[in-house]
Amino acid sequence: MITVLSGGTGTPKLIQGIKEVIDPSRINIIVNTVENDYFSGLYVAPDIDTVLYTLANLINQETWYGLNSDTFITHDKLNELGAPELLRIGDQDRALKIQKTMLMQNYSLSQTVGIQRKALKIKSRIRPMSDQQSEIKIVTPQGEMSFHQFLIEEKSEPDVIGVLYNNVDPAPGLIESIENSEMVIIGPSNPITSIGPIISMKGVKKALKNVYVVAVSPIIGNLPVSGPAAKFMEAANLPVSAEGVCSIYSEFLDRFVIDHEDALLEKEIEKLIKEVTITNTKMRNIGDKVMLAKTVLGGIL
Repeated sequence: MITVLSGGTGTPKLIQGIKEVIDPSRINIIVNTVENDYFSGLYVAPDIDTVLYTLANLINQETWYGLNSDTFITHDKLNELGAPELLRIGDQDRALKIQKTMLMQNYSLSQTVGIQRKALKIKSRIRPMSDQQSEIKIVTPQGEMSFHQFLIEEKSEPDVIGVLYNNVDPAPGLIESIENSEMVIIGPSNPITSIGPIISMKGVKKALKNVYVVAVSPIIGNLPVSGPAAKFMEAANLPVSAEGVCSIYSEFLDRFVIDHEDALLEKEIEKLIKEVTITNTKMRNIGDKVMLAKTVLGGIL
């Protein structure tokens, strides 16, 4: 079994490649939940839904959120009625969110995601990082903001002083799934707001130290692959670079995959971990994603 730690944009692109290289039933994905919240009366789990849609070949690859070719009749009507939504939710996407909200009246988040992945005929296992309500706050000079307020309402413009998330317990079976893995892959997701909450949970780092862990850098040069990761790295007093990312994972990381553009950092990174792989990490098309997946998986293929 291969376990992937995932956020909602960079890592799902890599997952597209992985599922073309190995049997999807061998893939176990642990997904960040700190952005989960209620919007328009619906329980929204953005990263989980992105992973679900990616594995079901339904993801909107222009936005990496929602369903491909979805319509927005309900969203537009709400705006017309003077009840605008913070999130732009498509009609088919809304159906999945309605089902999730209904299911969670009687089931845990893990059980709910299990029901939905089976309905979408997904063979891979998808685990929320926790069944407890997790939260993330972005600390700015204007005060604490929810991630969605910072990202959508404020368009990631405020300066960031710090990032806070609450303590939650790992979902049932999560630690065991890591321990039983042939390899754990940390995808190119934001190391502070997507991967950080996962590895901060009790027992996760200890489990990672006992398995083979590979990470793909989400930063090329001094630019993140997506999102405002640079601001979060700076707030944590870390360099906005592949080396900075590696320092976050170094206590349990065995191999780090970086882009050709960062080749000059190889020797500095080797001071932190044993093995560095230099390749193309820019995933512009499915060919790039498959090639990167093969490089990351290496000898276990």
